[in-house]
Amino acid sequence: MANKFINTIKSIIPFLAETKGELKRVTWPSRKQATQYTLIVIGASLAVAFFLGGLDFLFTYLINKFII
Repeated sequence: MANKFINTIKSIIPFLAETKGELKRVTWPSRKQATQYTLIVIGASLAVAFFLGGLDFLFTYLINKFII
């Protein structure tokens, strides 16, 4: 049991070292780019939310009007 734990720890250490090396090679976006991308995602999310909310309202209205 202890041997399995030690082997797990030994396999985690190289993984973390490789991860650290990969993160150093990443080209990170500038603060301006990150802000722009964030605003685009928020805007798109709001647009989809309003669209789906509108469809929900429309279908609820139609069901209440014609079926109930």
